[in-house]
Amino acid sequence: MPSLVEDDDLIRASQHGDVASLEILLNRHHDRIRAVCAKIVGRGADADDAAQMALIAIVKNLDAFDGRARFTTWSYRIATNAAIDELRRRNRRTATSIDDDDQHLQIATSGDLENSITAKLDIDDALHQLPEEFRIPVILRDLCGLDYDQIAEALELAPGTVRSRIARGRGKLADIIGPVTDGGNQSDTRGVQGHDDE
Repeated sequence: MPSLVEDDDLIRASQHGDVASLEILLNRHHDRIRAVCAKIVGRGADADDAAQMALIAIVKNLDAFDGRARFTTWSYRIATNAAIDELRRRNRRTATSIDDDDQHLQIATSGDLENSITAKLDIDDALHQLPEEFRIPVILRDLCGLDYDQIAEALELAPGTVRSRIARGRGKLADIIGPVTDGGNQSDTRGVQGHDDE
């Protein structure tokens, strides 16, 4: 089957048992799903596990997909839920990881300023210090490019709640990254705040 076939056609064929169409559909969206999971749970095996669970959930639930939402929005919601589930499993597996994260945050916010700034320059590290309720909407907005309505649908939240959480998440992210970078210049957080034109 040609790779230029629209998602809707692939979905319909998959719902009628066309395994080749299903494989094309999953391959087409795998990298985006994996990226969402990685931004939520971090890189590595946990992201792989979450992405795998998301793909399994998509296959299991594809018959229920009715096209009212875009497939990308629907699959992002599934990926987000799979990543959240993986976070919960990881927290149960290693309860001490929370203490380690708290200790890292304390060291980074009190102590050697240069070391804390260096540790925080990686935006992924900063994102993972955000509370889950703020981190996920910020990721879906600023890194995945979803609009507010799509995020509201994906997370089953009111659009106003989404806007509030993104604003608060961006503020917390700016606090985590800090106002100073190499050479004393103002930190540039536009990479995670570049979608305010709606």
